[in-house]
Amino acid sequence: MTTTHEVLNQAPPLEGHDTAHDPALLAGIEREGAGWALDEIHELGRLAGTAEAREWGRLAERVPPRLHTHDRYGHRVDEVEYVPAYHRLMETAVTHGLHAAPWSDDRPGAHVARAAKFMVWSVDAGHGCPVSMTYAAVPALRHAPALAARLEPLLTSREYDPGLRDPATKRGLIAGMSMTEKQGGSDVRANTTTATPRPDGTYEVVGHKWFTSAPMSDLFLTLAQAPGGLSCFALPRVLPGGERNPIRFMRLKDKLGNKSNASSEIEYDHATGWLVGEEGAGVRTIVEMVNMTRLDCVIGSASGMRTALVLATHHARHRRAFGKALLDQPLMRNVLADLTIESEAATTAMLRLAGANDRAVRGDEGESALRRLALAVTKYAVCKRAPMAAGEALECLGGNGYVEDFDLARIYRELPLLSIWEGSGNVAALDALRAMAREPHTVDAFFAEAELAVGADRRYDEALARLKKELTSFDDIELRARRIVEQLALVFQGGQLVRHAPTAVADAFCATRLAGDWGHAFGTLPAGLDLDPILERAASGL
Repeated sequence: MTTTHEVLNQAPPLEGHDTAHDPALLAGIEREGAGWALDEIHELGRLAGTAEAREWGRLAERVPPRLHTHDRYGHRVDEVEYVPAYHRLMETAVTHGLHAAPWSDDRPGAHVARAAKFMVWSVDAGHGCPVSMTYAAVPALRHAPALAARLEPLLTSREYDPGLRDPATKRGLIAGMSMTEKQGGSDVRANTTTATPRPDGTYEVVGHKWFTSAPMSDLFLTLAQAPGGLSCFALPRVLPGGERNPIRFMRLKDKLGNKSNASSEIEYDHATGWLVGEEGAGVRTIVEMVNMTRLDCVIGSASGMRTALVLATHHARHRRAFGKALLDQPLMRNVLADLTIESEAATTAMLRLAGANDRAVRGDEGESALRRLALAVTKYAVCKRAPMAAGEALECLGGNGYVEDFDLARIYRELPLLSIWEGSGNVAALDALRAMAREPHTVDAFFAEAELAVGADRRYDEALARLKKELTSFDDIELRARRIVEQLALVFQGGQLVRHAPTAVADAFCATRLAGDWGHAFGTLPAGLDLDPILERAASGL
């Protein structure tokens, strides 16, 4: 039989590499006090680079979860069925402590180590949602000490134990959260779900939640209107003794992004809940939860950008056009170097925030103040930039990038979520302004951090001065919120790079993002920059 063609000039599959082999990531891990975890991080990174793990991610995405509201006899069951690959992903994440494990680890840097693992375990975004929510649930649950005493050891356990059973009989638990309602969205005070006290100390919860991800989680934190105002409650899927809590699944959402995680619409049909914190203090109770999930939005965005960059660089090394490798073509070098700068800025800022988070949860008030403002502005900016970076990386592969068989299409579809989750752009920007107005010590902490980089680069110093001038006027401040927050984020990233990144990376960031010698698309770096060391960092570990 005559073959019609031989496959030539295609990049081989990217397999057998270590996703933790990222210079910006490794330097930040050491700097932020988690160097003791490097062996564990590399172990997970090598697993993430295997064909087997990538296949788990592919199968979990290609065979989405199925909703079963009733069994074959007509009994109400409200269950979601996942393929085995999804459970392999969850088991790996829990075993390696990507969920709530740091809350039971007294070692300084435990939360930094967890952030790094969350970044390198990049084979599937969907299962990261319940992993992230489990991590974020612990500080909120601590507002109910008796409840936390029962649940926290199971939430921090490194045993993944799926299936709906009495939580007291399980080896480990996964937590979710259910805040959003169709009439309110980010305006959680518009919630209409009600919680009525019962004589036994529990509450009867009735209401409809518009978005509830990972509905097979063992318990949910939710907001509902109690007699004393909007309050936070914990609702288990299975009540003590084994009876199902009447939490009804209405449908699964058909999302733009990942398909592997079930995002559902649910009803609390006179369900049983336990109060977490005080009545009327629901928003205050979940603030720490929001801090944790916002950090995970930044981690996920940094991870997506790095993965997209590595895939594009791998392709460019192997693909030839017009007589030489794409990686040797001047304009492609400009694009990939520009993407590298964006990726390293996100990763370096993320690790500084992970370090601040680690020290904040251990009682450092100064780091807590820095985290409050720097996290809000970084969440806004990095999560906005990530989809654009992924789109540019996708374009490096041409038509292949647009095909679902290649990972970049999946990354591109997923990244807009992280700009929406925990407050879309306007909400995040206005929250940063709120922090500055109501908690002025956060501004002091931010600028104290920014001042540490002064004197190393004139362009950085000038950007910091412009930012301070921008903040001297409060006229039309809400109208200018995005502009202000973007400048805050760029100064924060620039300060970290000037202090910690190689000269070539910091120089390029300051020339473009701070001094404005840059176009509107990636690949518009000016002439005269040293691109070789930047591109070497993009290809590290390949």
